[in-house]
Amino acid sequence: QCDLQGLWKNELGSNMTLLALNTAGIFLGSYHTSVAATNKKILVSPLQGAQQHPSTKGHTTFGFTVQWQFSDSITAFVGQCFVDHRGKETLETTWLLQEEVPSHRDTWRATRVGTSIFTRIK
Repeated sequence: QCDLQGLWKNELGSNMTLLALNTAGIFLGSYHTSVAATNKKILVSPLQGAQQHPSTKGHTTFGFTVQWQFSDSITAFVGQCFVDHRGKETLETTWLLQEEVPSHRDTWRATRVGTSIFTRIK
């Protein structure tokens, strides 16, 4: 079984802390990105999410949002946890970042999509 609680790092060096799930599978945490398209100081940002009931195979699905504290944007992540034969856990995610734009005409450039793979630090 995969346990989402703990400290995670992705391939770009961003750190994420996930706190314990409640009985409904809801969790809170924080995200400290190492990359951003801004000149502002990067701040640790809150996240909140939900885990689907773990399957018998232990490949837990989940989703969470990060409310960036230094920009007018929000990112939604969805993913699945995998455990290899040695017990190493990885969170494979796809994300959508929605940036505020000045008008409806600019919505074509408001959304970015990407992937991130997180590995457990502790």
